[in-house]
Amino acid sequence: MAADKKVLIVLSDDSSFPLYKGDGKTVPQESGYFLMELAKPLQKILDAGYEVTFASPEGKEPTPDPLSLSLAAFAGNYYERKRELALIERMKKENGFSRPRKFSEITNEELRNYSGVFIPGGHAPLSDLGDNPELGRILHHFHISSKPTAALCHGPWAFLSTKYGPSEKFEYAGYKMTSWSDAEEKLMETIFRGEIDKVEGTLRKEGVDMQEGLAKSLGSITVDRELITGDNPMSADALGNKFLEMLATK
Repeated sequence: MAADKKVLIVLSDDSSFPLYKGDGKTVPQESGYFLMELAKPLQKILDAGYEVTFASPEGKEPTPDPLSLSLAAFAGNYYERKRELALIERMKKENGFSRPRKFSEITNEELRNYSGVFIPGGHAPLSDLGDNPELGRILHHFHISSKPTAALCHGPWAFLSTKYGPSEKFEYAGYKMTSWSDAEEKLMETIFRGEIDKVEGTLRKEGVDMQEGLAKSLGSITVDRELITGDNPMSADALGNKFLEMLATK
């Protein structure tokens, strides 16, 4: 398949993320990928005729965030949830979703065959994507090649991995980005009763020009050079559309 018809989708191996308790203990809080943040852009990518490859640190079967499977997450839309769950089941049968490629198995030469990369959210990326050297190598390729790079919600946490890649520095300093905001995370902390690593604040400390606020939380995306980023599930459609638009111009 031609290079302009292949997209890499990066997922976490983890089914939890670290939750820091006030007594100094760290406990695993159940999580995974957020269903609609993966499914909505994925469906658009497939409908546009792109072949997708799923990849994760060690090639484990991705786990959905339980919160993302609830009818509440879909505002009661049973049929939309059914469609998205069916899409994932189809990916398991047809696209190797249950057995993602290990990052280390994807060579630099193979990376040339991909025209873009997408990283959905859910809290799981906080566990194993931010400090992974192999992911840093992969993202380094898309960065220096100026290939469309989309990340949603907690997905931008993965960009921290470039500090452990070939350049040994954070490669997105000075970029405008949007992620799951610290304000939204603080709300989750009251629900989970513990402290959570903050995507927005951490990226800002690395020199990112974070774009947050009401418009972003209601689905507005941020585009800067090759990057397309969004705050939460409400950004999934706009992010998918812009990603395809940018892929088409490469």
